[in-house]
Amino acid sequence: MRQAFFGSCLLMLLAHDVVAVEVDPAIPKYQPAEGLSGNLNSIGSNTLNNVMTFWAEKFQELYPTVNVQIEGNGGSNAPVALAFSTAQLGPMTREFNANEVAAFEKRWGYPPTRIIVAVDTLAIFVHPDNPVKSLTMAQVDSIFSSTHKRRGGVIATWGDLGLTEDWAVKPILCYGRNSASGMFGFFKEQALLKGDFQAAVQELPGSSGVLAAVAKERGSVGYSGIGYLTPAVRAVPIADGDQPAVAPTNDQILAGKYPLSRFLYIYINQKPGAKADPLVTEFIRFALSKAGQQIVTKDGYLPLDLKNAVEKYFTAKPQRAQRTYIKNKIHPFGEVVDHTKLNSKPCLSLASLRLCGGNLNSY
Repeated sequence: MRQAFFGSCLLMLLAHDVVAVEVDPAIPKYQPAEGLSGNLNSIGSNTLNNVMTFWAEKFQELYPTVNVQIEGNGGSNAPVALAFSTAQLGPMTREFNANEVAAFEKRWGYPPTRIIVAVDTLAIFVHPDNPVKSLTMAQVDSIFSSTHKRRGGVIATWGDLGLTEDWAVKPILCYGRNSASGMFGFFKEQALLKGDFQAAVQELPGSSGVLAAVAKERGSVGYSGIGYLTPAVRAVPIADGDQPAVAPTNDQILAGKYPLSRFLYIYINQKPGAKADPLVTEFIRFALSKAGQQIVTKDGYLPLDLKNAVEKYFTAKPQRAQRTYIKNKIHPFGEVVDHTKLNSKPCLSLASLRLCGGNLNSY
């Protein structure tokens, strides 16, 4: 199997007392199909490389005659690979942009299908002794950025955030991921509005390393995936604009109220009305099953909530040309539908994967 298997990341995760994220018990167990064999190729996001690899390994255990190839060489490669059939799966941390969709449609006559498979949420972590109650997005930008695109002032000490006594003069020590991480790019775009990190931010190669550094120093702050939360640190509620501060809990994240969240996708080539590739269908079914979503949590992401996914994630019109985060409420199984018609007709049919009237069948 062609992949960069980051086993050390999993070992680092298991070395810390990570708070368990429960998979929604309503998500069904995976029931294997019969007679499945062949080759399945995935080309796309390096951020999703770990979880794609874990899915592939378990999938091959279920289907020994299936060979799954995983290449996490960057999300920008997925649209081309999918359009030219060098891959059947295109994992992405963003939506295809307008040019990518247009190129695919020009070749095939229909758009690619987008399927949400997990939730990526960043949190701002501080030491448990730190009394700061919440932060605004502008304050987060001022802490980590040198460009201050959210138009906040310089924040160098905890006193600049209103803390008193010995905290007033305590300098803020900043930790984050290095530029090879998808979290780095996500945080830079969403929190810093594509601004520059200040030179004092210490970049670390692993999420667990960020949390370990914050846990050791009372005056530190760091960003990392919420799935790596441990009792040794505290996640600070974040306020976006004039909205109240929101803690990064599952309910708040899935309700679209927490500002540092995004969906993670797998794109596939599925002609409307045509029979789906059984290899692709079964891989997607496995990824969205209880076993697949448990793998999501082990890689530091949040699993889908079936009730919220089915009933709440809708948008009034397709948003193919822009990057969409959770608050835009995109339907998680790739197709924008009229929610008033859910009980009258299927909103997505993908061979044996069917979402109809709020129920997932044929698992």
